[in-house]
Amino acid sequence: MTHIDFYILDAPQGNAAPLFACKLTEKALRQGHQVFINTTSGTQLQQLDDMLWTFRAGSFVPHVIYGEGMSARPPVMLGHAVEPADCHDVLVNMAADVPPWFSRFDRVAELVSGDDSQRAAARQRYRFYQDRGYTLKSHNI
Repeated sequence: MTHIDFYILDAPQGNAAPLFACKLTEKALRQGHQVFINTTSGTQLQQLDDMLWTFRAGSFVPHVIYGEGMSARPPVMLGHAVEPADCHDVLVNMAADVPPWFSRFDRVAELVSGDDSQRAAARQRYRFYQDRGYTLKSHNI
């Protein structure tokens, strides 16, 4: 069964969620995991595409935008409004809704930051998983 982790970020706005997504992805990559980051918009997808190269000095998280000239399955992929094929390890969900294909992943990381409306959407996602019997963990960051 899919394990769901909610990461509640102390910084309510700005680049807190994208920056944490980069750090979490880098850590998962070092541990040998494949990561798919589901973004909330095309703008956020482009922001993460840039940040994964530059989020800290010396950082290098090799990645591709899902579907763009993929001849092999890279360890980190970014997507927006797309269902990734052959991905099942770690999903970092930055979207406001639970993607319908989340359950094929071993682990889902939900990032919670932003204003009250974004936190309300995160509470709805939490209830969605909870109502279906998934194991949930919360981490205050």
